[in-house]
Amino acid sequence: MLSFEQKLTILESFPELSRKDVSLGRVNYQYEESLYDKKNVAFHLHPNGNGFIYAGHLSGYDMDDKGFVNIRDYDEPALRKLVEEAIRSLSVREPEPAVASKKTSASSRGGGRGSASTTVWHGADKQTLTLKHEDDLWYVYAGANLEMVLETYEEAEQYLHEEGFFLL
Repeated sequence: MLSFEQKLTILESFPELSRKDVSLGRVNYQYEESLYDKKNVAFHLHPNGNGFIYAGHLSGYDMDDKGFVNIRDYDEPALRKLVEEAIRSLSVREPEPAVASKKTSASSRGGGRGSASTTVWHGADKQTLTLKHEDDLWYVYAGANLEMVLETYEEAEQYLHEEGFFLL
């Protein structure tokens, strides 16, 4: 297993990626030139060695339901290959399917909150988190930093409540 520092060094070697420090010592790397709303290539790299690479447009990888591959046990050649393929996949636009899936249409309803795609949630000590609906996913931001990505509004709402945030 590569150390956190080794993973950071590998990701830093890709000039097209920009580093974004997030909470709890975690680091994201974004591909700003992405042709999709999805910009995170590396997500929540953690000092404990865990982290994820977005492979939602790739095949042949064991990924979660959001398209992320856990890279905890990756070696350097495998990590470099995955990052290169991830960047390439975000550089080419795939044709959109003609019919929207049920999951897409359900998540775009916004959990009964109307058609607003961005809401601001408030917590203790005047903290705020922004919830945005983009690319059929719900993104939670702390300022410019991405904190969490969820599939449905209901999941996002539950996460925000568990973290002590509420709509005013």
